[in-house]
Amino acid sequence: MALELRQELKLTQQLIMTPQLQMAIKLLQLSRLELVDAIRQELEENPVLEEVQETVAAEQPEVVESSEENASTVEEVKIEERIPDDIDWSNYIDEYNSPGRTSYEIERHEAPSYESFIARRESLQDHLLWQLLMTAPGEKEETIGSLIIGNLNSDGYLDTSIEDIAENAQCEPAEVEDFLKVMQTFDPIGVCARDLRECLLLQARHLGLDDTLVVDIIENHLNHLQNRNFKALSRALKKDMKEIVAAVEIIKRLEPKPGRLFSEEEAQHIIPDIYVYKMDNEFVIWLNDNGMPRLKVNSYYRRALSQNGKLSDSAKEYMQEKMRSATWLIRSIHQRQKTIYRVMESILKFQREFFEKGVAYLKPMVLRNVAEDIGMHESTISRVTTNKYVHCPQGIFELKFFFNSAISRVQGGAVASVSVQDLIRQIIENENSRKPYSDNQISEILKKYNINIARRTVAKYREMLKVLPSSKRRQY
Repeated sequence: MALELRQELKLTQQLIMTPQLQMAIKLLQLSRLELVDAIRQELEENPVLEEVQETVAAEQPEVVESSEENASTVEEVKIEERIPDDIDWSNYIDEYNSPGRTSYEIERHEAPSYESFIARRESLQDHLLWQLLMTAPGEKEETIGSLIIGNLNSDGYLDTSIEDIAENAQCEPAEVEDFLKVMQTFDPIGVCARDLRECLLLQARHLGLDDTLVVDIIENHLNHLQNRNFKALSRALKKDMKEIVAAVEIIKRLEPKPGRLFSEEEAQHIIPDIYVYKMDNEFVIWLNDNGMPRLKVNSYYRRALSQNGKLSDSAKEYMQEKMRSATWLIRSIHQRQKTIYRVMESILKFQREFFEKGVAYLKPMVLRNVAEDIGMHESTISRVTTNKYVHCPQGIFELKFFFNSAISRVQGGAVASVSVQDLIRQIIENENSRKPYSDNQISEILKKYNINIARRTVAKYREMLKVLPSSKRRQY
């Protein structure tokens, strides 16, 4: 067989991920805050890109004609006053934080401190350390107390043993035990406990409930209390059911996690990407652009590129690269907003009854329904609906919320799983607290609503709703 070299023309198709396509896909799956951060970073790195500053230009005086015969001219009011550069911000803050007016004789030209503007919640460790120092401890007590505070978890429980603390503090375990009892009197009551039983006992004794039924239940019958087995408590303690219920009501008001009062977790505020309003029996979609930087290409660099021969090849190549990057970013942002709008428009078409009447009217829907409606791939719809939120007459929802599985009805048709969960929640809220419904009874009740689901499915949905089983929901 002879070997030979020859040329031939072959036509093939293949998907090439261009830089523009990569950027569009990346921006599409970002949340609103992540997108703003990405834009700010690009503004810092790309000199060609700049933010449009929305400024109100000064207008010339206008002539306003009144309904009367005489016309009058109204000039725009202009404020020429400038804020002086030499303001003493420290004195300004102190003055307005004080109950009365304060005067200062010494002027200090210093920049405002960062701590003056940042509020920080007091942590549990700081709160306990302050109380520890208020007891005027000796060197050994301060070491033991610091080790105890450092080994508390977020709920306020001691996570290590007395022996380990004694070893680190180079003292006897009895000394650690004695000082731990002192620290267990600190605020919040129940802190520095080693388990739930000790935490509840500390709070009960602080309330003066020694030698009462409350302390007896906590010390010896906590397992029956956790299972809400009140009959077993009544038999074990030989007390009337009313006394048991009264003691349990007191225990229910104790704090099982005293440290969470000082939780450092900040609330995550959601800024909707889309607003849906109902106006004249029609729904209007509005994309939220507030706080989103408006971008443009710097005209100086554009003119510089148009002047041939005045730039070196390396400078011209660098500016062209940055120009392309800026253009791609602007186009990708516009494409992202357009895609989000189209997806929301399709969701509104499929779920119109939900926007009008509520969760009970949510229809089963999958990504394929929207993808086929707007002519896009399912993966694109998945990226669009991730970490995007809509504000509508029914509340604030993630776009993923509208996509849920279908549950068959007894007489044909289907209903959304979220609607079934909401119905289960309503059934449990309206049940007799003395005789709560079991999962099997709830399954039978749902059949009356033309919904056919098994008992284990009811149990799964109940756990998703964070509702206890019937044995633990019973009230005496």
